[in-house]
Amino acid sequence: MEPLGEKPAEAGVLSITAQLLKSHSGEFALDSILLLKLRGLGLVDLGCLGECLNLEWLDLSGNALTHLGPLASLRQLAVLNVSNNRLTGLEPLAACENLQSLNAAGNLLATPGQLQCLAGLQSLEHLRLRDPLTRLSNPLCASPSYWAVVRELLPGLKVIDGERVSGQGSELYQLCRDLDSSLRPSSSPGPRAMEVQPWVEPGYWESWPLQSSSILEEACRQFQDTLQECLDLDRQASDILAQAQQALSPAETTSSFVF
Repeated sequence: MEPLGEKPAEAGVLSITAQLLKSHSGEFALDSILLLKLRGLGLVDLGCLGECLNLEWLDLSGNALTHLGPLASLRQLAVLNVSNNRLTGLEPLAACENLQSLNAAGNLLATPGQLQCLAGLQSLEHLRLRDPLTRLSNPLCASPSYWAVVRELLPGLKVIDGERVSGQGSELYQLCRDLDSSLRPSSSPGPRAMEVQPWVEPGYWESWPLQSSSILEEACRQFQDTLQECLDLDRQASDILAQAQQALSPAETTSSFVF
């Protein structure tokens, strides 16, 4: 199955070089790069990407990658997007001990065994292997037992394919999944009356407003946390600029008296 979605936008770029990394990050040293977006560049080889030892956020989506070998040295990597590539395995990611979020939709992962390498990642909470909005998937997602197998293989996951499976809000996703299953037409031949069965426990709806409120509170909390992080970064940037201006001002004053 060939992954669907956006195609490489820049022709001629095949392998990652130090010059490419510096031009896309604005950093002079590879180990100073924390965030990197290399999306849709036609990459087939990760080159020297493994030298970005402090990299925390990486987007490699929309390329033509078949292996992730150099990523094994990125121990600080927390967020990784390798969607819409040609990957048949994720083994190098087993060394990315701080990985929290992985998007591997739109690749060639065919069996649950190819996810076994992720089982030792204690921080991994978000995993995406298919994305209906962009029509990206993996062959293993076609299995009826795909969802259950992934949950059993990686019990620490909180979100699979954008749906929360544990923690606040997971009940809503499970409710929608049960409803979808109950509305799916029967595959047995001939018309047959189906006995109506309740698909939620008695009293479920009495607690529904509290669950909705919990979801809203969690969303608001996450938004406030993100906003506070932005404010902190803005404050740090202002402090750094002020220090730079203060450090440069004596030099400017001295040079003004030179004839």
